[in-house]
Amino acid sequence: MAAAKPRLREHYDKAVISALTKEFGYTNPMAVPKLEKVSINIGLGEATQNAKLMDGAVNELGAIAGQRPVICKAKKSIAAFKLRENMPIGCMVTLRGDRMYEFLDRLFNVSLPRVRDFRGVSNKAFDGRGNYTLGLKDQLIFPEIDYNKVEKVKGMNICITTTAKTDREALELLKQLGMPFRQQQQ
Repeated sequence: MAAAKPRLREHYDKAVISALTKEFGYTNPMAVPKLEKVSINIGLGEATQNAKLMDGAVNELGAIAGQRPVICKAKKSIAAFKLRENMPIGCMVTLRGDRMYEFLDRLFNVSLPRVRDFRGVSNKAFDGRGNYTLGLKDQLIFPEIDYNKVEKVKGMNICITTTAKTDREALELLKQLGMPFRQQQQ
């Protein structure tokens, strides 16, 4: 029995492709922008003093992403930061395919609305090549995280990489997928 397609991927196939084709006038269906990958990164500078923080970050990121994260190590020593080469200072995970769509569905519809005083995400966080980066201040907005087991609140960066050539195309793609962008003031 084949696994069911994620809800967001079905929405992309059925509605988003035709809407983007109509808006930007693509003649080739392969030219329509699509999601390539989602990278989630937690940087822990404090892990130089307290190595136990890294275990918590790896477990929490694994629970959020549904995939085991990679531990990032320092490339060079910096005495001012009490940092030595090959010390663990962060962890990251890259999601593709169905896991990526499942994660984005949970992010857009469950996690982001749980942020206090949430009015939408900024539409100015594009990099000029159609990729979007979102910074979160704490990991507690994800329902997978048990509040009682968290020893320190950690922020994270979520980078959504698309095949869009321009920021306008990527903005429209993410809007069509249901990303809650902030309403512009007139």
